Amino acid sequence: MPPRHVTAAHARRFHRRAVLLDAPAPDVAAALAHHAYVQIDPINVCGRMHDLILRNRVAGYREGDLMRHLHGDGAPLDRERRVAFEHFLPYPGVLAAFPCEAWPWLRRAMRERATRLDAWSGRLTREEAKLGDELLGEVARRGPLSSEDFDDDRKAKAVWGAATLVKHTMQKLFFHGRLLIARRGAGQRRVYDLPERVLPAATFAAPEPDAADALRWEALLRLKQRRLVTLKRAELPRVEDLVQAVTVDGGATLHCLRADLAHFDATADEPAERAAPLLLAPLDPLVYDRRVTSSLWGFDYTWEVYTPPAKRTRGYYALPVLSGAELVGHVDPKADRDAGKLAVVGRAVRRGHAVTGAVGELARFLGLRR
Repeated sequence: MPPRHVTAAHARRFHRRAVLLDAPAPDVAAALAHHAYVQIDPINVCGRMHDLILRNRVAGYREGDLMRHLHGDGAPLDRERRVAFEHFLPYPGVLAAFPCEAWPWLRRAMRERATRLDAWSGRLTREEAKLGDELLGEVARRGPLSSEDFDDDRKAKAVWGAATLVKHTMQKLFFHGRLLIARRGAGQRRVYDLPERVLPAATFAAPEPDAADALRWEALLRLKQRRLVTLKRAELPRVEDLVQAVTVDGGATLHCLRADLAHFDATADEPAERAAPLLLAPLDPLVYDRRVTSSLWGFDYTWEVYTPPAKRTRGYYALPVLSGAELVGHVDPKADRDAGKLAVVGRAVRRGHAVTGAVGELARFLGLRR
C-alpha cells in the first residue's frame, strides 16, 4: 500500500487514540490483548510503572489490579484459571505481563539466553548449574518458593547489586523459562514454581513456533505496544503485509498496523484540544520510543531514574503531561504513604495548560490527598 500522508497534529491524535488514551479498555485482559504486554517495574515513587500505565487505559482500574490479574487475589491461583504470566521480552532486561498465549513465542528467546555468555541472564556457571539443580529439586518437592526460603548466604559474583547466589540463580532459571513467578509475596517478592505447575496445561504444551514466525511475532510486539513506530530494515519484510507506512508532514516515515487505520479516519477532523491533561507513566507506550516522541511530538524526554542527580533535567520520576494533541511538560510527584499525601516536588508545564486536576486524579488513584 502507498504511504499515507498526514500532518503531525493528525498523527498525534491517531497515536493517542490507538494506545487507548481516548477510550479505555473495559478490563485488564482487554488492555493486555491490545498492547500485547505491559511493562512491569518495582520502583514505587508515585505508583508502580505498570499501574501508572494501566490507570489511563482501563476503566475503573485500581492500584494493584495487574498483579491481581496475573496471580489472583489472595488465595493461590489454580493453573487452569491463569490467563496471564510474567516474563521478559525477547530482548533482555525488560520484565512484562503477557497473556498466556505468548508463552510458546517466548521460548526461543529463553532457550537462546541459556547458551549466551551473559552474567545477568545467560548461561549458568558451574557453581550456578550445581545450585540450580538443587533449587529446582526443592521447588519440585516443596512447591512454590522464594530465594528467602533457602539458607544460603553466598553472594552472586559479577552482577550488579548485592544479590545472593540463590536469588541470582533463581532469576537466571526464570530468564531461561525453567522457573516462573507463581505469585508475589510481601514487598513484591517473587515466589517461583515450575512452569508446568504455573501455566494452563494447553499453554505449557503448545508447540514452539519456528524461528521465522517468532521473529515476525517479535516485530509485531513493538507495533502492538506502541502502535506508531519506526521499523528497522530487517523488520519490515517480516510484517509488511500487516502494516501501513505513514509519512508525517513530508518528513519521517513511521508504520502502524493496518488494523488501526480506522483511527486515522476517526481522528481526521477532531479539534486539536479536546481532552483534559493526563499524567503519563515515564515508560508509557506513547513516549517509550524517544525518536518518535522527539520527531512526532516535539518532546525530548528521558526517564531519569538512573541518571545521576546532577545531570537530571526533569527529576527522578517525572511524568510527562499530555494535553490534547501536545506533550506540554512534566510533573514530578512523590507519594508519602505514611503521611497520606502526594507532593509535587518539581514541575514545568507550558503556560495555559492546567494540571491541578490531573495531579488530583493521581492522588485519588493512590488513596492520598494532594
